[in-house]
Amino acid sequence: MQIINIEEYDEEVVLHFGGERKKINAYTLASSLVSIADAVKAANDVLNPGYDVEVLVEAFGEGSFRAKIKTVFKGAGNIFSKDALKAVALSVLANFIYQHTLAPDSQVIVNVSDDEVVIEQGETKIVVPRVTYDATKEVEKSEKFKQSVSKIARSIEKDENIESLGFTKNINDEHPDIEIPRKQIAILSEPEEYAEPSREIFEQVNLFIKRAILERSKRKWEFVWQGFKISAPVLDEAFYNDFFAHKVKIAPGDQLEAKVKIYQVKDEDTGIYSNDRYEVVEVIKHIPHIEQEDLL
Repeated sequence: MQIINIEEYDEEVVLHFGGERKKINAYTLASSLVSIADAVKAANDVLNPGYDVEVLVEAFGEGSFRAKIKTVFKGAGNIFSKDALKAVALSVLANFIYQHTLAPDSQVIVNVSDDEVVIEQGETKIVVPRVTYDATKEVEKSEKFKQSVSKIARSIEKDENIESLGFTKNINDEHPDIEIPRKQIAILSEPEEYAEPSREIFEQVNLFIKRAILERSKRKWEFVWQGFKISAPVLDEAFYNDFFAHKVKIAPGDQLEAKVKIYQVKDEDTGIYSNDRYEVVEVIKHIPHIEQEDLL
């Protein structure tokens, strides 16, 4: 499986314009680079108020045609800006384009943890630092950012010789780390149609037990998670083995530190994804309820 860490694109990235020809239309290149610069600046405006960013083209290369770009940040003289600089605009752009062009005909699995988000599709695993993932969610609310991304897609659509758009670390890489086919890039042409595929998200959480089902089955336990009641079957056979071996004793108010599979569905009217159902796929630790005793 190919593993790619988006963090490696934080400061510079090589754009790969795929195709049989070893050259690119000057207008396609110029308009694409301008739109990429606009998208990076729009992302930076959201993430780093008080800082300006310059997008520089450092080198050109073949394969089919490549352009290496980097970002340089500088203070804008805003004395009220106290937030630390988030130099992730390029990785946010790459992450946004990748997530919104995932092939709809293949299964996508998203694992969310406190430190990172791992997106698996086929034989590719994309590791996104949590700071970049959260920044992407923040930036994608910007209409200016989405319009700039759309212009990138439209520039590529106008050049029939461009077969794909990719991202990689080194201008001499034999193949790009991420390569998105032309038909998937077209999804980005209309910002109002952006949509992520249906997805399954895995999160490691603490669940308070409200009602337990003490038998091997797919009957749903009742839990309280983040103040909300949810129902989910517990599918971890090792946990049941420990329970029937009397290594674990369950009581209401106990907690399970667990890995939960969350199925999400999209509301067609609003475009918002919401949690539909849950499964506890792994019990990491059982935490007994401790009642506070009165001090004498």
